[in-house]
Amino acid sequence: MQNRGSLGARLRYAFDKSMAGGSVALIGWLAIISLIVIMIAAAFLAVTGIAPEGGEPVGFIEGAWESLMRTMDAGTMGGDMGWSFRGVSLFVTIAGIFVFSALIGVLSSGLDNKLDELRKGRSHVLERDHTIILNWSPSIFDVISELVIANKSRRRPYIVILAGKDKVEMEDEIADKVADLANTKIICRNGDPTDLYDLGIVNPQTSRSVIVLSPETEDPDSQVIKSVLAIVHDPNRRKEPYQIAAEIRDARNAEVARIVGGNEVQLVLADELISRIVVHSSRQAGLSAVYSELLDFDGCEIYTLEQPGLTGKSFAAGVMGYETCTLIGVQDTAGKVHLNPHPARVFAAGEKAIIIAEDDAAVRMSEQEIRLTREAVRPPQSRTAGAERTLILGWNRRGPIIAAELSRYVAPGSLLTIAADTPDIAADVADIERANDNLAIELKQIDTSDRRQLDALEVPGYDHVLVLGYSDHMGAQSADTRTLVVLLQLRKIADAAGRHISVVSEMIDVRNRDLAEVTRADDFVVSNKLVSLMLAQASENASMSAIFDELLDEEGSEIYMRPMTDYIDITEPVNFYTICLSALKRGEIAIGYRRQRAGTADPRDLAGVVVNPKKTEKIAYDAADRIIVLARD
Repeated sequence: MQNRGSLGARLRYAFDKSMAGGSVALIGWLAIISLIVIMIAAAFLAVTGIAPEGGEPVGFIEGAWESLMRTMDAGTMGGDMGWSFRGVSLFVTIAGIFVFSALIGVLSSGLDNKLDELRKGRSHVLERDHTIILNWSPSIFDVISELVIANKSRRRPYIVILAGKDKVEMEDEIADKVADLANTKIICRNGDPTDLYDLGIVNPQTSRSVIVLSPETEDPDSQVIKSVLAIVHDPNRRKEPYQIAAEIRDARNAEVARIVGGNEVQLVLADELISRIVVHSSRQAGLSAVYSELLDFDGCEIYTLEQPGLTGKSFAAGVMGYETCTLIGVQDTAGKVHLNPHPARVFAAGEKAIIIAEDDAAVRMSEQEIRLTREAVRPPQSRTAGAERTLILGWNRRGPIIAAELSRYVAPGSLLTIAADTPDIAADVADIERANDNLAIELKQIDTSDRRQLDALEVPGYDHVLVLGYSDHMGAQSADTRTLVVLLQLRKIADAAGRHISVVSEMIDVRNRDLAEVTRADDFVVSNKLVSLMLAQASENASMSAIFDELLDEEGSEIYMRPMTDYIDITEPVNFYTICLSALKRGEIAIGYRRQRAGTADPRDLAGVVVNPKKTEKIAYDAADRIIVLARD
């Protein structure tokens, strides 16, 4: 028979187990001790008949009450008379001092432990219709800022963040870097976004949408894919589909992510998105402002809405049917996106319209008569593209994607010169040369911040100059500082040559863009900002990823900025309906314009870009002004 120990050992073991129960168990033991002392004192007073001097003997109940008062407050016995009664009161009071001192210590310790537990951010979230952000990265502040704007029309909106970072640190950083949260509340929780239990803390089953950021780790894509897998294939998941926007850096991992997430995930291929916008902006100055306008919530946005009034009408009629909105495409009943379809295409029942508007509540067809200045419409003109010379200064992991994207647009015989001093650039350039047969590649391994070495490149002889940040080998601030130095050198070179150099620069941190304005570059593409805007939009619009895939695809319809004089006669003011008509005759959609006139009001710092203008307003355009169109070439 197994030896269970003596009775005393078993009692001590039982006592130890009860004490391990924490603050509640300690409070229970102190209450039992207090009760025993009170009962003993009350029974002793009742049996012995001891009473205060000159007073009546007390019974058990009255004795228990007197003992309780003296246990709780030592000052109560100050008025006791009679040494016998004083002795009993002293015994009870001393016992009470020890018990209540211990109780205060236990409560204080328990409160501290509870605060520590709350500080760890491990309590469960019970909100509904909230937006969840998984992982922590520099993009998170821009994502939160955009969601705050989107949430202004909602009642009690919440953003819940789950990341492997201290809860208080997250809250402090958000308070420092997000100036105004408006009506949005932020809840931070500490945990592993790839762990099923930790994901349960933020309650994804009742969420509105989920944003999965790319973490600052060695293999961020695998972390993102695992998080999506944990949400979608959770055994306790909800029946309704999730709306997940996930950031993927390497396009080679996109197929796996789509297999894991299915129709519930929209992928934002960060490096491809940035690279394509850099290339497009380098060929058309100011284009990044158009993308920013379409992506942020503080202006015009892209909506996918059912418009029964369009059923049976041609796409061209739909384009001309809105005064304060811009129809740019159709989402068919299978969910496929068609941007800039044939003008004669007829809307079928159940199809949705893809529309640019300031707000979804503002989307309505115009009932006013359309007034056109048909004589101002100019006929289409043919364009021929010649060979181009492009210079890239600086290098990072997006460089090969940018080179590949460039080769798709330039004419044969074009030249790309890559000048940088990163360790692996020679291998990257060799890979680019093997994969490209349309663009001659030239490598110059130089210090791009050195003026003498830049002069040797003869920069003014290039049609386009792209400045990339050294973000693979430097922190964001250091990389942007190096970029600023290069831009300042280019400004001096342009001044010395007495000519304009077309420069587009990649910035990592949006806060450095204002500093870069002094360099007079044509355009700035802010990497983190654009990715953040895209993720925020994708969390609100389930079709946004597909829309931008076509916008940035060479085979789809893309955004171009072309001379206004190619479309209309600018000798007299015309309304935007007339410009829309001229674009439709070319199989294009006019979505806005860019005014170059000095002094033109530009409160949102969009380089003179206006997207989705009111179509009835007549404007006198200059020869330098450009029309923004959605076209296939």
